[in-house]
Amino acid sequence: MNKLYFLIPLLVILFSCNSTNKEKGETTQEVSNETTVKEPKILYGINADSMDVIQDEIPNNKTLSDILTTYGVSQVLINTLAEKSKSIFDVRRMKRGNKYCILRDINDTLPQVKYFIYEIDQINYITYKLSNDNIEIIEGQKECKTKERIVEGEITTSLWNAITEKNVPFMLAYELSNIYAWNIDFFGLQKGDRFKVDYTEVWVDSTFIKIDNIKCAIFNHCGTDFHAIPFQQNGRIDYFDYEGNSLRKAFLKAPLQYSRISSTFSNSRLHPVLKIRRPHHGIDYAAPVGTPVMSIGDGHIIEKRYHTGGGNTVKVRHNGMYTTVYMHLSKFAKGISVGSLVKQGQTIGYVGSTGLSTGPHLDFRVYKDKSPINPIKMESPSVEPVKKDDLSAFNAVRDSLIERLNSVRL
Repeated sequence: MNKLYFLIPLLVILFSCNSTNKEKGETTQEVSNETTVKEPKILYGINADSMDVIQDEIPNNKTLSDILTTYGVSQVLINTLAEKSKSIFDVRRMKRGNKYCILRDINDTLPQVKYFIYEIDQINYITYKLSNDNIEIIEGQKECKTKERIVEGEITTSLWNAITEKNVPFMLAYELSNIYAWNIDFFGLQKGDRFKVDYTEVWVDSTFIKIDNIKCAIFNHCGTDFHAIPFQQNGRIDYFDYEGNSLRKAFLKAPLQYSRISSTFSNSRLHPVLKIRRPHHGIDYAAPVGTPVMSIGDGHIIEKRYHTGGGNTVKVRHNGMYTTVYMHLSKFAKGISVGSLVKQGQTIGYVGSTGLSTGPHLDFRVYKDKSPINPIKMESPSVEPVKKDDLSAFNAVRDSLIERLNSVRL
């Protein structure tokens, strides 16, 4: 009896410990269940958990009908889909290489296509919800995220190389060349030229899509700072320099992109074909055959024909003072004819080697009051600057953007 008396407290303790451990175990199990809840698989805004997912690219010489009939969709339903889609997106415009996705219901005895999604581009897509009695067509966009970046670099060989060396999308070089096209000749950059730019990138998932906008830039060329300040005026955003003068000029600095100068303006040059010295009152831009050639300013076509020396030639009169000439073209752009109006940056032809030429290039010439001038040294007037009434607002925007740009030390 005495022994039993001393065992009772011990049994109570053991029982309590077991109960407590059991309770703790049950609690731990409940927490574990809560933390392992599976997130639903969302594709194009659709819960695809119970779906068979097929992702591929539009193959060459294949139509929507070719793709869907492979997965058991009837031709009647495909025809209905194509007809109903015309007002939103013509399925005949689906491009080879663009992505598509098919979602099939795996709960059915025979898996049936419930959704067909076609990616128009990296952001926009069309969702077709299929059923025997109804088709829904929904336009959608992937979630885009923007990243702001400030980058600076120094020119050693080219803007392209300076950009790529910084692990920055090469499209930034294209955007900067567009903004400064009227002010800086990117074929004449000097070693030691520098740039600093604040811009935003657009990403979808982990894929870079595009450069959204340039918020502010400073390009130091030959010791001079060229500012690019965005400011809205007359309902549009343009870029202006530090004083508020528009970066857009009456003329572009060059009539094409991604090339090099193979021959400069000269009063006495040895002709590469004729082997005689004579004036070369233009700039030769070496570039691949087919490179688009742009009019450097607004004007009218006053000549479009073949010359024995200049090959396919286009001549543009811009005003009563300036005329530009574009020679050795492989072909003319569509819609170009004598008397037609062309806009600044409009393609008028393509680089070639017609006429007396040793290789593909553009011979570009500028005449002022009918006299030839060196295109590189041509001064181009600006378009409308910031209005006086808007100057104080512009100055505030400018100072804020430049302060932010300079506050980041790289």
